[in-house]
Amino acid sequence: MYFGCLMDTNLVKRISEFEWEIEPIGKMLVPGIIFASEKLIREMDNKVYEQVCNVATLPGIVKASYAMPDAHWGYGFPIGGVAAFDPNKGGVVSAGGVGFDISCGVRLLTTGLLKNQILENQKELADSLFKEIPAGVGSHSFIHLAQKELDKLLVQGAHWAVEKGFGLKEDLEHIEENGQMKGAKPEFVSDKAKARQLPEMGTLGSGNHYLEVQEVAKIFDKEIANQFNLHEGEVVISIHCGSRGLGHQIGTDFLKEMAIEGPKHGIHLPDKELACAPIQSELGQRYLGAMRSAINCALANREILTHFTRQVFSGYFPKNHLRVLYDVSHNTCKVEKHPVDGKLVDLYVHRKGATRSFGPSRPEISSIFKKTGQPVFIGGSMGTGSYVLAGVDTAEKYSISSSCHGAGRAMSRTAARKKWNGTQVIQELKERGIFIRSISKSGVAEEAPFAYKDVSEVIEAAHLAGLSKKIAYLRPLICIKG
Repeated sequence: MYFGCLMDTNLVKRISEFEWEIEPIGKMLVPGIIFASEKLIREMDNKVYEQVCNVATLPGIVKASYAMPDAHWGYGFPIGGVAAFDPNKGGVVSAGGVGFDISCGVRLLTTGLLKNQILENQKELADSLFKEIPAGVGSHSFIHLAQKELDKLLVQGAHWAVEKGFGLKEDLEHIEENGQMKGAKPEFVSDKAKARQLPEMGTLGSGNHYLEVQEVAKIFDKEIANQFNLHEGEVVISIHCGSRGLGHQIGTDFLKEMAIEGPKHGIHLPDKELACAPIQSELGQRYLGAMRSAINCALANREILTHFTRQVFSGYFPKNHLRVLYDVSHNTCKVEKHPVDGKLVDLYVHRKGATRSFGPSRPEISSIFKKTGQPVFIGGSMGTGSYVLAGVDTAEKYSISSSCHGAGRAMSRTAARKKWNGTQVIQELKERGIFIRSISKSGVAEEAPFAYKDVSEVIEAAHLAGLSKKIAYLRPLICIKG
């Protein structure tokens, strides 16, 4: 671990094999709960402990301040942090609790193709995807929107993309919120945020964002895998990206405003990065309207990227059809009903680097997943693979229906660049049958496989803790990165 000091496990109390409690101290209003194996918690940075405690001091928080098994140091909230707030108890909404990459998420496409069919065209397919999928810092696509059209997109989400011919109507039922987040208010998004986004629709971005062609290498639950149309030896595609420059600018704009306004509402924070506003305040409502616009931006963006991917695959496999299994976000604040003291209450659930894990009994999920629970997608690193999980009803009790979102970084990007050379990483992965395409060699070094925790251990902790159910393991074949 390279983030700083390791966590002092004497500060936490073991509740079960995969659950640890921080008893309320100081100004904490609720306990902290960390889900992890003993190995994972011993390797966590002490900042995770500190940030879990800090979140527990925020007004109106209920139940607990949670950290998922992939948790690591973030901005204000830990990445992998979950917290819910009651608006009727002075609850707040925090821009830091959502993050800068609003609605960053993963979409999974099934192909019906076999691994051998990909291997026959692996290099050419990698080159074609890299050519047609705009990736990297400040990347632009051929889609250039006027502001009026962007405002329409920020309200309609993936529906806008389908209407414009960048997707299929059948996709919408396979997207969280059915492809459109209600309550979006583009008028609360700054002109600067909109200007950043006008040329960026249909782009992958940089950092840990990727488009990955993967083999279904192992099935853990055959019944649910069959219902997800996942079969061993077949190929799927993961698209991981978010709301690009628009979401980042919304986070920047509102964090500044919340830091100034907080004390006027009697909010005094242990860390300025936790800047927040009362949910029912004018500022809180403006942020929610802007944040929901960014969610729609991300949903539309992944729909457009799906269209580009379909175009590339049709050139190699003209009779093939790529189908959306599901699309789920992991940097959001959403209103959900959860039991508090025996009563169902509307809570504002922040999931920063954490994923909804709705089980079959949740009324919100699509009828398609009523028997299985919603799909949960967990991205690993370029060299280790990813997992498909399913939401479970037990997650309601343990984590406000939340699970992890990835492997979680084990070292900072700066440390990774110092330790690895991007060209070397690309070559080593090629020797293992994984083709990497990226415009940035330093970006590849930052995302080197060993810069992340062991994703299998993270998944095992989430599975055995009752946060989500392990369904399938996906091994990478091609990875497109910014």
